Amino acid sequence: MTSLRTRLFVILIAATGLIWLSAVAWIYLDSRSKLEHVLDTRLQEAAKMVHSLVDTGRMPETAIAGLPGATVEPAFYERQLSCQIWSLDGRLVARSSGAPGSQLTDQAAGFSDRTVDGERWRVYAVEDAQKGIRVMVGDRIGLRHGLVNDLIAGLLAPALLIAPLLGLLIWLSLGRGLRPLATMAAELKSRDAEDMRPLAAAEAPIEVRPLADALNGLFDKVAAARRHEREITAFAAHELRTPLAGLKTQAQIALATTDATIREGALRQILISVDRTARLVRQLLTLAKLETEQQGPATGRIRISGLLAEIIDSTPPAAGIDVELDPGLAVLEVPGDRESLALALRNLHENAIQHMPRGGTVSWRPAADGRGVAVCDQGPGIPQEELGLVTQRFYRGRHKSPTGTGLGLTIVDIAARRIGALLVLSNRTDGPGLQAALLWNEGSLRR
Repeated sequence: MTSLRTRLFVILIAATGLIWLSAVAWIYLDSRSKLEHVLDTRLQEAAKMVHSLVDTGRMPETAIAGLPGATVEPAFYERQLSCQIWSLDGRLVARSSGAPGSQLTDQAAGFSDRTVDGERWRVYAVEDAQKGIRVMVGDRIGLRHGLVNDLIAGLLAPALLIAPLLGLLIWLSLGRGLRPLATMAAELKSRDAEDMRPLAAAEAPIEVRPLADALNGLFDKVAAARRHEREITAFAAHELRTPLAGLKTQAQIALATTDATIREGALRQILISVDRTARLVRQLLTLAKLETEQQGPATGRIRISGLLAEIIDSTPPAAGIDVELDPGLAVLEVPGDRESLALALRNLHENAIQHMPRGGTVSWRPAADGRGVAVCDQGPGIPQEELGLVTQRFYRGRHKSPTGTGLGLTIVDIAARRIGALLVLSNRTDGPGLQAALLWNEGSLRR
């Protein structure tokens, strides 16, 4: 299992190490350049000082002539410097302790890099034609590099000693910084399955607050889903109790009577109760699916007339009730999920048939403003004060159907919102009956 604390620790240590290495590289290059300049300046000054001493008579020509190959050790420069004094005719006049016997450079004057006796040297030469001498002062390039390396080692040594302490501090700081997550996890772990209290998001750090808000939102959704489940279960138990009791009563009547007419009537009531119970169970399952299932992807544009024809063909015909499809529906296409749209249209169609008197007509037509589809029946309609209530679960209103469940328009309303449509209910103005319309935004339709 991946640890967030470990991942952050590795990232921070790697970033810190990279910054340190970059700083060391920069210091190394910068220090080397500046040190080279300082050491070159020292070579130049040392050579000029030796030349000055010879020039002032501290090493007169007679002494120089009398000391061929003599070794001198001037005290005015550091021991790692090597000095040679050569006559212009190629004789070694004097040299410092540790200086090679071979000529440091064949260049008359200025700086040069030479290899002498297998070692690399940085040399500065001063030539005096009047005195007939050439002064050469040099130091080993390896010593120069050693100075730079010693400088870098001096910088790295404290860093290496501090690194474990820094790592420990980073690890402890991460633990303290991630403590709100651990606290939140401990609080959630201690809760039971029914505890949906929101977390104290306002007290959480800014970085943790989005997680707390998301969890609180999830708690609200779960609580709402459970509340809906309890409501559906309670309503279902209440609604099923009556038809089941009626079924039992009618079955007892059919069994007890010897009158064929009474038995036939009881059996017909059993069939009606079975149909209503089956429809109630089907709609309960549909409602539960709509409220818990994620919305499906849009399947493109759907032609209303074709889908309505399928729904009408699959719906058992009602005696004495006609169904009309307006030709204008043939060119009406709407966006959305086909399954959700079919669910909404099927429940609208069944609802219209249930409230339709014998001899009436269910009419499907384009909505008046062309933004969707409408179905009109010739039933009693819905009182104006109940139009906003009939989409609530199990609300059946004043003019309820014997086979109604109070769930049909609820299912239509939920399915319509899933496909981006709006369910609009209104009583017809051209006669008795209800008009139910599914309306879309004008920009989403194509005529």
